[in-house]
Amino acid sequence: MTDTKIHIAIQEYEPKHQPYFEKFNRAWIERYFWMEPIDFEVLQHPDKHILAHGGTILMGYANDEVAGTVALKYVSPGIYEFTKMAVDEKFRGIKVGRLLAEAAIIKARSLGAVKIILYSHTSLATAIGLYRKLGFVEVPVDGPYKRSDIKMELTL
Repeated sequence: MTDTKIHIAIQEYEPKHQPYFEKFNRAWIERYFWMEPIDFEVLQHPDKHILAHGGTILMGYANDEVAGTVALKYVSPGIYEFTKMAVDEKFRGIKVGRLLAEAAIIKARSLGAVKIILYSHTSLATAIGLYRKLGFVEVPVDGPYKRSDIKMELTL
C-alpha cells in the first residue's frame, strides 16, 4: 500500500473482530512457527482468555479495513504481557504495527501497568527492532512459550 492518504486508527476490540484477531495471528504463527494448543484457544476465544482476566485487545484500521491487532494480557498487579500483535500482510510497511504498539503502551498505563513484558523470537528481526525503539530491553527468558527465545520488558 503506497497511497499516502491512508488513515490509520486504533479501536477497542469488539466481538465482531474475533475472526480478524484469529486470521492475522494464525497467518504469522503458521508462517514462522507452528500453532500450539493454547494458540487455538486464545485466538478462537480471546474474550475468555484475555478480556475476562483484565486484559484488552486493540484493533488497527487502515482507512475502513481492519489491518492489525495487539493484545495486553493481565499477568499480575501492574504487569501486562504485550501479546498477539499481528498486521495483515497487505498493510505492512505503513506503520500500523508501530501505532498499535504505541497505543498498547498508552492503554497499559491507563490500566495501571508499571511494566509490560513480551516474549518473541530473535528471527523476527523487524519486530525486535520495533520493540527496542519503543524502549523494551532484553531480560532473561522465563516464559511458557516453546517458540520464544527472547523476553523483553518495558518499565513504565
